[in-house]
Amino acid sequence: MTGRLAGKVALITGAARGQGAASVRRFVAEGAKVLAADIADDAGKALASEINTALGREADELVRYTHLDVTSEDDWAAAIQDVTDSFGRLDVLVNNAGVLHFSALADTTLADYQRVITINQVGTFLGMRAAVAPMRAAGGGSIVNLSSIEGLAAAPYLIAYTASKFAIRGMTKVAALELGPDGIRVNSVHPGMIETQMISDAVGGVKVDFDWVGRKLALRRVGQPEDIAGLVLFLASDDSAYCTGAEFVADGGATATHALNVT
Repeated sequence: MTGRLAGKVALITGAARGQGAASVRRFVAEGAKVLAADIADDAGKALASEINTALGREADELVRYTHLDVTSEDDWAAAIQDVTDSFGRLDVLVNNAGVLHFSALADTTLADYQRVITINQVGTFLGMRAAVAPMRAAGGGSIVNLSSIEGLAAAPYLIAYTASKFAIRGMTKVAALELGPDGIRVNSVHPGMIETQMISDAVGGVKVDFDWVGRKLALRRVGQPEDIAGLVLFLASDDSAYCTGAEFVADGGATATHALNVT
C-alpha cells in the first residue's frame, strides 16, 4: 500500500471507538499496519474485522486487535510482543486511551482521583516506556500522546482529569529530550470538545447536547474524532520529522480567547 504511513507499524490504545477508532481507520488508509488495543474487546475485534474485510485482506493482515489494560505492565509487554511478532517492528505509538470524570474538588474521592490518574497518566508513562526498545531497534519512531486543552488550562469539576492531562504534557517533553538522540519524536495533542462516547460515559450514559458548546467556539461546532485523527496522522508521519516535544492544539478556537470574552 502507498500513503503517508506506508511501511510503518503503529500501536494505538483506546482504539475500539471514538478518536482511537478514527485513527486506526486513517492510519490503515495511509498505508500503515496497526495493532488496535483496548479493553472493549467486542468493539475492538469488530473494528479490526470490518477494516480487513472491507479491504479484502485476511483476518489480522492490516489490523490486529489485542486486549490491553494500559495500567498493566504485563499487558504492555504482551502488546509489544504481539506487534513485533505480527508486523516485525514498531514505528508509531498513539497513547489515546483515557477516561473523564466530573466532580467538584470537595466531592472527589481518592479512589476516583487515582483511577483517572492511573489510566490517563500512568497508562501513558507505561506506553512510552514500553515503546522505547522496539523503536530504538527500528531506528526511530513517533510517540503521540493524547492530552487535552485541560492540559493547557483548567476547567472546573475536572480536578483529576486536568491533573492527568497536564502531566501528559510534561512527560511528553521529558521523553522528547531523552529520546531525540535515538530518532524517536514525542509530541502531545490537545483536543478541545470532541463528540465521543467518553463524555456520555462520564455523565452516566445520558445523551449529551453539544450544540451549546459549539455556539461558543470560533468554528461554531464541536470536534469530531476524524478532526483529531488527521492531526495524529501528521505527527505519526514523516511530514512532522522536525517536530518533537511540542503541543498541537485542535480545539475549534477554544483556547484562542479568555474568560472575559462573551460569544
